[in-house]
Amino acid sequence: MEQKNLVPKRRFKEFQNAHAWEQHTISELADRYDNLRVPITASDRMPGNTPYYGANGIQDYVEGFTHCGEFILVAEDGANDLQNYPVQYVNGKVWVNNHAHVLQARSEIADNKFLMNALKQTNIEPYLVGGGRAKLNADVMMKISLRVPELAEQKKIGSFFERLDHLITLHQRKLDKTKALKSAYLSEMFPAEGERVPKRRFAGFTQPWEQRKFIELLDVKDGIRRGPFGSALKKDLFVPKSDYVVYEQQNAIYDKWETRYYITKEKFEELHKFVLSEGDFIMSGAGTIGRIAKVPKGIKKGVFNQALIRFKINPELTDSNYFLEWIRSNEMQRKFTGSNPGSAMTNLVPMSEVKEWVISLPSLAEQKKIGDFFAELSDIITLHQRKLEKLQSIKKAYLNEMFV
Repeated sequence: MEQKNLVPKRRFKEFQNAHAWEQHTISELADRYDNLRVPITASDRMPGNTPYYGANGIQDYVEGFTHCGEFILVAEDGANDLQNYPVQYVNGKVWVNNHAHVLQARSEIADNKFLMNALKQTNIEPYLVGGGRAKLNADVMMKISLRVPELAEQKKIGSFFERLDHLITLHQRKLDKTKALKSAYLSEMFPAEGERVPKRRFAGFTQPWEQRKFIELLDVKDGIRRGPFGSALKKDLFVPKSDYVVYEQQNAIYDKWETRYYITKEKFEELHKFVLSEGDFIMSGAGTIGRIAKVPKGIKKGVFNQALIRFKINPELTDSNYFLEWIRSNEMQRKFTGSNPGSAMTNLVPMSEVKEWVISLPSLAEQKKIGDFFAELSDIITLHQRKLEKLQSIKKAYLNEMFV
């Protein structure tokens, strides 16, 4: 049984009949180069191209270096996440301050990339001392015991996860780049307050945008409504399970459309004014104010709670995709929250005031062009996000199965 426990669930084919993994301390597997570390205060750093590492990763870029080669950096103190303890592989010239230990695998017995992943799979918390600023003492770290295979298998595992990390980084960069691109277009394709045309337009559209009241963009019968307050949705009215749900801020506006609260059919019918339908828009009216989502097809029958505001639009005046991105634009977010850029969004402008806003609006044809453009960008963002999440999930599964 002990021998079986020293073999991972998943191994590369050529190592399926190899020896069981063996127990080794970090001191047997790696040398420590903490003596070369040099901390520099921000005011004394000379700007350069060398990454300056602390406990949680790169803090700055400086001139010069303290270490050159392959190393593993392990937070000594000041770790920002004790459950997912900061451990990283570096290669090349780096500058390391006194808040990260510096290890280098002994080439005859251990591989740096493997050792980094093995350490990341280790629960470091029991080895920490101190209170608010937990510390991993060097002597304690070097006594941590790991199970490792022969060097050839270590290198195979290390290279495998290096390729996987490269793919994750690639998709993260694509995601960040597309999000930044969308943010830039949101700033340029909608007019600033007091202006009649945006900085950037599609070819063929030259007319000034029209002045309209916000209420004109909404459905004449039930254009804007905030969720019911008070006794209408007290928790003692919720039932364990039913076909009728209550949508909350944390699931609706983040496009999850899940729920933890249910109501009876009778209560659902009583609250018919607060029922969500496909194509409606739902916006946060508390907490992270101003975040908005479009209600998709196929959601469960449900009502929205008091933290949310629903919009029903007039399709003869405004395009659905355009409306969504227009509300997300920087100018509209500032107007809705009544806050300055960068401040906490905590004060929502009263809806009675919102209805009377005078806003600039392009023709329906130009709206559709803008809306379709942003819908396509949003689809690309969603695609990158899903690929990234899938790769992260695959990596997590492999880490659990390929280490003992």
